[in-house]
Amino acid sequence: MLELQSIRYHPATTAQPVLRGLDLRLAPGAPTLVAGRSGSGKTTLLEVICGLADPDGGTIRWNGEPLNGRQRRWLCGLVFQFPERHFLGLTVGQDLRLGQRHLSSATLQAVLARVGLADLPLTAVPEQLSGGQQRRLALAAQLLRDAKVLLLDEPTAGLDWTMRDGVLDLLLTLSKDRAVLVVTHEPEVFLPRIPNGWRLEEGLLRPLTRELSLR
Repeated sequence: MLELQSIRYHPATTAQPVLRGLDLRLAPGAPTLVAGRSGSGKTTLLEVICGLADPDGGTIRWNGEPLNGRQRRWLCGLVFQFPERHFLGLTVGQDLRLGQRHLSSATLQAVLARVGLADLPLTAVPEQLSGGQQRRLALAAQLLRDAKVLLLDEPTAGLDWTMRDGVLDLLLTLSKDRAVLVVTHEPEVFLPRIPNGWRLEEGLLRPLTRELSLR
């Protein structure tokens, strides 16, 4: 389990803290949802969790052990809102092998099948894929890293309802054996199937209800 305790973060570029003593627990079994308006600090929260930024106060622990930024980067896999940021203009196979050149084609094809891309050739170019396929490919890269915590920034943004349902099905499956955190400004897309939700406001989390999600 990943546990955030009293996390504070105040970037030098902002007048007020973005996170003000925030607490959160993430565990395998079901995804966790954090909703919030644009500018509420959702992406910043992901960056702090995955080690791209260090909190000004508080602790982040994995199974009771405190983690530094480098350890969080190894533990967590972040999928950006704009998945094209993950790719370097290479083929699917080359992108998936970055930092892991020893991986066999069979291993790559197995993880692609796990994220619903069984028919995707390793010679395909990521930039030519649909938005939904790019998100699945970015998830496949994190699974190959064996990330224990998956962090997803607006994973359904720009997708039609069919693609949204497919991404949600995938997240529910992946959360069975790893912690999954989704941040979004559209909680109504997730609430029917991800009841474990929070709303980020003024740097703190409070339980998310359907009434709050519609504000």
